[in-house]
Amino acid sequence: MDRSKDQGEVAPSPADLDGDVIISPDTRREKRLPGGQSRTKKWPVLDASGPPRIDMDTWSLGIFGLVHQTIEWKWDEFLALPRVRVFSDFHCVTRWSRLGNVWEGVSTRELLDRSGGTASGGCFVLAHGYDHGYTTNLSLEDFLAEDALVAISHDGEPISTDHGGPARLVIPRLYAWKSAKWLSGIEIIASNRAGFWENNGYHMRGDPWQEERHSW
Repeated sequence: MDRSKDQGEVAPSPADLDGDVIISPDTRREKRLPGGQSRTKKWPVLDASGPPRIDMDTWSLGIFGLVHQTIEWKWDEFLALPRVRVFSDFHCVTRWSRLGNVWEGVSTRELLDRSGGTASGGCFVLAHGYDHGYTTNLSLEDFLAEDALVAISHDGEPISTDHGGPARLVIPRLYAWKSAKWLSGIEIIASNRAGFWENNGYHMRGDPWQEERHSW
């Protein structure tokens, strides 16, 4: 747990921001905690199997599958892409929420646009991680939400390895397991395909406001 990221008593709000920041709509709710969630002021670390070893000299992120052009970015190439900043809340399925995070990275819309967009039949996304073949599924609509991005920075600092650095997917409107750490690939697919946690009983979508925690 990164104690340097501990928050104060009052959760950050959109009113605290300056500059050009995309505001996740859930942060404007009068009640920002979904059912069953409790606010944490800390920055907990949770994952399926621990951080993988990543050699930055060979790191890459690819977008492939049902796209018009398969693309792979090396780290320096990824850093050169246009960036966005996003203010969002973060809800873990284990019932804690960290409110008021500022992420910086490349929007998912930017990445898909650079591949020429989806080819015929592309309706879903399978996000791939460097951690032992981790995957998680998303609808294309959730993947392309305005506040969705591949983040390299959290609250003004590079994302630590424990929290999914150097680059992690961030899908603020779904439970945090959908925000795949250590992102290695974005696969556009035709039909919804369960990923690691979905195959182990988690919900296929994971909307915290509907408490979509489990498939049962």
